[in-house]
Amino acid sequence: MSCFEFRPIPVIGTVLLASVLWFITFYLTWSVFWIKISFSAATLALLSFWLQPPPKEDLKFNGRAVIFGLLSAAALYLIFWAGKAVSAVILPFAGQQIGGIYDKGAGTSMGVIALLLFFITGPAEELYWRGYLQKSLTVRFGPWQGWLLATAIYAAVHIWSFNFMLIGAAFVAGAFWGAMYLYVKNLAPVIISHSVWSMVIFAVFPIT
Repeated sequence: MSCFEFRPIPVIGTVLLASVLWFITFYLTWSVFWIKISFSAATLALLSFWLQPPPKEDLKFNGRAVIFGLLSAAALYLIFWAGKAVSAVILPFAGQQIGGIYDKGAGTSMGVIALLLFFITGPAEELYWRGYLQKSLTVRFGPWQGWLLATAIYAAVHIWSFNFMLIGAAFVAGAFWGAMYLYVKNLAPVIISHSVWSMVIFAVFPIT
C-alpha cells in the first residue's frame, strides 16, 4: 500500500459527491432506484480509477479469491438473517423499515435487479468505498482508524434513506467488507462477496 497516496482534496471531494449521489438515490423519488444506485456507484468507481488506479496486487481474481468471496458472502447473509430475527424482537419498527428497503425495488424485475447488483453496483461500490476511500484513509490514519472512518462514512451517506435499519445494515456490511479487505489485502474476494451477497439478499432469497 506504500505507493498509494492520501490526497485530502480528492478524498473530501468524492465523499461530498457520494453524499449528493446517495441523496438523489435514496431521498428523491424520481426514476428507478436500482438504476440510480448503479449509476451512483459506477460514477464513484470511475472517478476513483481516474484519481488513483488500484495497484495490480489489489485485484487478484483467482480460485482462492472466489472461494473466500463466496464463503464470506454466505457468512454475511447468515449474519443478516440473525440480525433480522433479533431486531424483530427488540425493535418494534424493524419489520416495517426492512420492508421499506425492499419496497424501493417495487416495479423492477428481479432479474434486472440481480444483474445490476452483481455486475455494476457490487463491484463499483467496493472499488470506491474500500479500494479508494478506505485505502486512502488507511494510508493517512493507519489500518484500523482508516477502516473505522471509512465504515462510518459509508453508513453516514445512507442517512438520506431516513431508515435506521438500512443505516445499521450499511455499517455492519461496510465494517465486514472493510475488515475483510484489511485482512486479505486483495479487493477481488471483497468484490465477489459484495456482488454475490447483494444479489442474493435483494433478488434471490430476500430476508423479508
